[in-house]
Amino acid sequence: MKDRRNDGRGREGVLNERSGRSRGEGERHGERPGRGGGQGKPFGGRGGGGAQTFRRGRVLLFLEQMQNHRTTLARQLTQEEFEHIRPVISGELKAMDQVIDEYIHLFELEEEHASNTKDLESD
Repeated sequence: MKDRRNDGRGREGVLNERSGRSRGEGERHGERPGRGGGQGKPFGGRGGGGAQTFRRGRVLLFLEQMQNHRTTLARQLTQEEFEHIRPVISGELKAMDQVIDEYIHLFELEEEHASNTKDLESD
């Protein structure tokens, strides 16, 4: 239960039962004073781009996983124990190449893909 109290300076605030402290002027429901590093921004005042950078990192990680899967398929294509399913592996490899190409185009990753391909070829 919340109780209205006068703070002694002629202003009324809402007393919070749990903390015993009243919300003063400028504090709204759900806001806490002293949070956000004092810059008026939540959570330390980090500017924009954090979520976008995180998502881009996830996109690049998934591309790397697909490239690893492609490398595994290409290696299996040359191994004798997989000879009886070679047509299936070949089809999966072609499909994986197409998915990787579309993924690179969709997320505009041409620069990263070109540098990764050069690194893989030099190994």
